[in-house]
Amino acid sequence: QVQLVESGGGSVQAGGSLRLSCAASRFSYSRYCMAWFRQAPGKDREGVARIDNSGTTSYADSVKGRFTISQDTAKNILYLQLNSLKPEDTAMYYCAARGLAWWSQCASIGLRDFYTWGQGTQVTVSS
Repeated sequence: QVQLVESGGGSVQAGGSLRLSCAASRFSYSRYCMAWFRQAPGKDREGVARIDNSGTTSYADSVKGRFTISQDTAKNILYLQLNSLKPEDTAMYYCAARGLAWWSQCASIGLRDFYTWGQGTQVTVSS
């Protein structure tokens, strides 16, 4: 069973940067989709960025140009670089993963269709 462990969260001032990591163990999918989601208090969990086994990425409009998703496939680590942080980026950040059937596209996978989730890492941005 795949396990995901996030790290790298913290407290920063607006305009600062953080890099989140998500270490995946027992990860053996040949086609996969990995993603970062976030959830602020009182709000629904929302997608932030995702990447598939080919390296194709997609981003929420709210983070385009500020956040970058990447992966180290040799180490099975997913990253999210957060730059130019804003107070509205404050949330618990979760990584998620699932395998992809040959006909599936990572960008079209819904939140509820991700099989595996990490425990989350808190990002707090002060103004």
